[in-house]
Amino acid sequence: MLMLPLKAKDPTTRKSHQLFPLSLLTFASSALDISVNMGITVKGVVLSLFISSLLFSVVFASDDGLVRIGLKKMKPDRNNRLAGRLDSKDREALRASIAKKYRFPNDLGDSEETDIVALKNYMDAQYYGEIGVGTPPQKFTVIFDTGSSNLWVPSSRCYFSVACFFHSKYKSEDSRTYKKNGKSASIQYGTGAISGFFSNDNVQVGKLVVKDNEFIEATEEPGVTFVAAKFDGILGLGFQEISVGDAVPVWYNMIKQGLIHDQVFSFWLNRNIQGEVGGELVFGGVDPNHYKGEHTYVPVTQKGYWQFNMGDVLIGEKPTGYCAGGCAAIADSGTSLLAGPTSVITMINEAIGATGVASQECKAVVQQYGETIIDLLVSGAQPMKICSKVGLCTFDGTHGVSMGIENVADESNGKSSGSLRGAMCPACEMAVVWMQNQLMDNQTQDRILNYADKLCDRMPNPMGESAVDCKSIPSMPPVSFTIGGKAFKLTPEQYILKVGEGSEAQCISGFTALDVSPPRGPLWILGDIFMGGYHTVFDFGKLRVGFAEAA
Repeated sequence: MLMLPLKAKDPTTRKSHQLFPLSLLTFASSALDISVNMGITVKGVVLSLFISSLLFSVVFASDDGLVRIGLKKMKPDRNNRLAGRLDSKDREALRASIAKKYRFPNDLGDSEETDIVALKNYMDAQYYGEIGVGTPPQKFTVIFDTGSSNLWVPSSRCYFSVACFFHSKYKSEDSRTYKKNGKSASIQYGTGAISGFFSNDNVQVGKLVVKDNEFIEATEEPGVTFVAAKFDGILGLGFQEISVGDAVPVWYNMIKQGLIHDQVFSFWLNRNIQGEVGGELVFGGVDPNHYKGEHTYVPVTQKGYWQFNMGDVLIGEKPTGYCAGGCAAIADSGTSLLAGPTSVITMINEAIGATGVASQECKAVVQQYGETIIDLLVSGAQPMKICSKVGLCTFDGTHGVSMGIENVADESNGKSSGSLRGAMCPACEMAVVWMQNQLMDNQTQDRILNYADKLCDRMPNPMGESAVDCKSIPSMPPVSFTIGGKAFKLTPEQYILKVGEGSEAQCISGFTALDVSPPRGPLWILGDIFMGGYHTVFDFGKLRVGFAEAA
């Protein structure tokens, strides 16, 4: 069994920001103040997270037979901040990318095999480790990412990308085991791409040496996205089904070459920022010291990502009802936050007092169609068909689809609002979820309409997270995810990111919005915030994912 300790980055300080698959962390090193823009940032919301750099120390074998790679953490610096701002053009480009990836196949003619990797942003990943490529091994710091499947590192042939000058680069001429491949490769991200070519060489992970592994030498990295990143590359731990170029993942070759006994790897992420060790990635088994009790296992429902089915989300002890019929979820070590449907994120925002962005479309739906929606729900109409009944969507058999209609915002002046065009359908579907939730509590019509109107002011910033009052953390409710019939509870201390200390501290909700249409959605991405609370086992042999309370 092989164990890789991982070091967490510490959140501190402030600045404008953005996180998660659809967001970005911007770093500025003490030597170079660079804003890294990738993802969606909300105007007026200032956030920041300190991310400490992670460096590996010595490799040693412990008495339990596990190989551990020690990590040390660089002291956080106020200049090491994340900020992330995108102008409106960039935001629209990323929204278009998301829409293209996640709409129905019959809407755009796309395959159902959509690629979340294209929307991921690794700038917010908090856990890193070290590998070696070549003989003798050339050292690289990488993110061990269960949400992708390729290994890539910067190439010595990367001449014109600034990022390559600030990271370790692979030199094939220095390796005795290098084999030329030459096949071109490109991995698309929300605001850019890394591109290069495939090569073959040995990859050292701890004491294990994976022979003749195919990987990407990156010769181009987008803009300044990776310039100030604290990692050199990515080592994907997803399935080969989502591997660019159909390259065999490192993990597969570990198994094929008989380097591990059990086809299992597991993550323990230490959320204690004062801890000496940031966490451990264990190949070939699990460490019983990393968890309490027993794991709850659920089967992988679709190979590619580590995807499984989950049940309802609870705020406090109250079910939201949104995932009562089931939602898809992905356990993703390459993402920091928890991403889910805007409808539920908005309800969480309201419960924890998070700031949001008032939605004109949302308020228009509540004011013009609220009473009708309530009447239809009370009469027993199917919630998924209600928005088509009131004429805001067309129903395609699984959910509402925008008709692209333009609504009249000011009928008295004969003016129409282009900003409402096509946006009323998703706003209506969110209102249905909220109103159905309140009807379950036997609320009156006036209370339901007021609640829905209030939620319109709690809409999460597009693709971003929201600020909360640090003093209110003790009074915030827990949020629970139902997996395998069991509720996995996160406390406010676990799902709120605290940035800075004392009077300078800011607090950020760990929830961000991501809307994925059926058949791939509704979808939740459970990142490091969730995996920090729950030790996670990725069982390749039995195609299942397991969760237990982290020790």
